[in-house]
Amino acid sequence: MLAVQAVPHDFVQGWIAYTSDRGGMFDIWLYRPHGGFNFQLTQGLGAEFSVPYWSPDSRRIAFIGIGNVVHLLDAVTLTVARIDQIEPYTLLDWSPDSRTLAYVKNGQIIIYDTFSHISYAIPQPGASDVQWFPSGTELLFAAPDSTGNTQLFRIRADGTDRRQITQNTDGPLHDVRLSPGGTFALYTFPGASISLISTVDLATGTIYTLEGGPLAKNYFPAWSPDSRSIAYSATVYKEPNYYSLIQIDSRTGKNQRTLTTSDCFATPVSWSPEGGKIAYLSGCTGEGSASQLWIVDIREQMPVNVLSGGRITALQWSPRVRKVPENIYTSYVYRVSFPYPANWRPVSEERYEGPGGFFQVSAISAGDRISDVCNSEAFHPLMPYGSSPRIVMRTIQNQEACFIFPSADQPAEMNKQAALIVRYPRPVQIRDTFYNYFILWADVNHIRQIGGRLSFL
Repeated sequence: MLAVQAVPHDFVQGWIAYTSDRGGMFDIWLYRPHGGFNFQLTQGLGAEFSVPYWSPDSRRIAFIGIGNVVHLLDAVTLTVARIDQIEPYTLLDWSPDSRTLAYVKNGQIIIYDTFSHISYAIPQPGASDVQWFPSGTELLFAAPDSTGNTQLFRIRADGTDRRQITQNTDGPLHDVRLSPGGTFALYTFPGASISLISTVDLATGTIYTLEGGPLAKNYFPAWSPDSRSIAYSATVYKEPNYYSLIQIDSRTGKNQRTLTTSDCFATPVSWSPEGGKIAYLSGCTGEGSASQLWIVDIREQMPVNVLSGGRITALQWSPRVRKVPENIYTSYVYRVSFPYPANWRPVSEERYEGPGGFFQVSAISAGDRISDVCNSEAFHPLMPYGSSPRIVMRTIQNQEACFIFPSADQPAEMNKQAALIVRYPRPVQIRDTFYNYFILWADVNHIRQIGGRLSFL
């Protein structure tokens, strides 16, 4: 017996992740502009240099924390994985499917699968600022050419088909950032004391240089979500202090606007998910760090101080999540309910399939130790999850549970199948048998979001 209903989805205003020592040590915090909710995400894992990088689905945050360790933080479950040790301030970039991280370490581009925890390296001496194109099949990065000048390159994610984009002769390029649409890139040059912002049309190689501030000290450039505009911090001086202008310009220049000012020498800036507001830092005393988080509406140009206290060193607004319309699957046989993508269709009462994924439900009658049940499923003699699947214990609906994630050598015909096993609150009778565990199979890209919202009837 099934029931299917549509689920309305709200426009998500997003969260601002920021790095602060307001709790005594540097950690990652979350601030929600809608309602003013403020929450500490990590406990003693951050560092003054930590920069939070949101996954495109707004579910996880990657950052380099204490000990120069790359941490992956699940913003919903607050679980943390430690995956590597790299140089502070290295750019971390998520693949479009929120699964894989790209970054540079020891002259190599590292591609790290955060589900299977398997990585591989593409040697590129001197590379920096590696980022995914929206296709998820190519990477952009900066590296020196044979003359030592920094150029922009693109390369396939398997390390083939490397192509040079720019013919730069102006020395080093810094802060390379690919536009969200993947058609432009920006960078600053040549250094810190003089820092100009240029953009490049990746199809034609045409370079545009923005006017910037009066002292040619332009820092922290950031693309708008629609790839049309750039926000940045422009340093100015008025006796006896430096401060900064929060400015925006079009990607080809000639459209500069000053929105507001910060009393800091420079401040990171971040666009809201819909592109109507910009968050920035202020509250610097002398040469000190910022202590305030501000938001300015680019239409009204009315800045608002939303947070004060402690030192704040970095911030990033969560991206706009393109919500997939959902239906609710309800089974009175298996006594469960959970959301699934609305464009999936039933193959049977227990299995649905659609673009990019599937799910199937069943029940297990087994012993009392859930660890034994999970191991039996994960290491089935036929190896449906590959030779070295990963079991992650969880609590779902206040019940013992485990996720089973496949290893890289999982048979292709399994269609990236993962599993979730949850102990029933009380055994469920199906025909003549009582079952004490529910099992959900789904592709690895959907198992968390479906299973994490499971309800028992």
